Amino acid sequence: MPHLAVFPKAFMQALCKDGTMKVAEWIGLATKLDVDGLEWYAGFIEMSDQKNWSIFRKQVEDAGKCIPMMCCSPDFTHTEKNFREKEIQKQKRWIDMTFALGGSYCRVLSGQRRPEIPLRDGIKYAADCIIECLPYAEERGITLILENHYKDDFWSYPEFAQQTETFCQLLDAIHHPNFGVNYDPSNAFLAGEDPLVLLHLVSSRVVTMHASDRFLLSGTIEDLKKEETDSIGYAKRLSHGEIGKGLNNYDAIFTELKRVQFNGWISIEDGVDGMDQLKRSITFVRNKMLEYWPNSSFA
Repeated sequence: MPHLAVFPKAFMQALCKDGTMKVAEWIGLATKLDVDGLEWYAGFIEMSDQKNWSIFRKQVEDAGKCIPMMCCSPDFTHTEKNFREKEIQKQKRWIDMTFALGGSYCRVLSGQRRPEIPLRDGIKYAADCIIECLPYAEERGITLILENHYKDDFWSYPEFAQQTETFCQLLDAIHHPNFGVNYDPSNAFLAGEDPLVLLHLVSSRVVTMHASDRFLLSGTIEDLKKEETDSIGYAKRLSHGEIGKGLNNYDAIFTELKRVQFNGWISIEDGVDGMDQLKRSITFVRNKMLEYWPNSSFA
């Protein structure tokens, strides 16, 4: 039976960079929403103090919710071994963080698509690093989830494994019971690809999902690609939008997820235009979940 979580997409700058929002404020907002859990982000400023981990978990659980998923961004595609080793240590700390918060899923990525990294080397770097982290995750009951990612909010280059072919090559290099896919349909559009084609290739390994819809404010996907490395984070012409009103076909997505008996977490990435928009997105996804899993008893 799938469950619904929410991610503070609209408040990343405030929670992670300028500190104008406290984590307790986000918890207060999110726990009043019609969701079962809060997807966490390792880069919240206040998460740097380990003493806060148990405090935040208690605040969320006291409100009747949980923290099922950790969103973090390891950067494993660097030519220097020492750099990659440091990223592995970061990932292990994020696994510890997930465990302390009571979560079950911790994201991994390939890393940034640096121009000097050949395809074969990038896949090997990322696969070796993820494989090295898996025993550590298994010991703590955590599943590492590889996302078909676009670009971390604070990265200079897009995801190395952004394209379906590269993503599938990396996925095929790693087989472990504590490893699966976090599927994000919107990110496939940003790769200039069909998210349903990707889903049918990886659906048997999907354990979590990001729900969102994306819009280009102007221009085309090709224009977007030209801007990908001009600045930190997302290109200016790209926008998150209300779920159900963008490019994604959620009926087709949920049909395939139901076919493979998906029963993981679906986390909403929305709300960039305010909490009312976020609530509408939650209602849309919740209703779709009830439509495709009508016998489920959601929290």
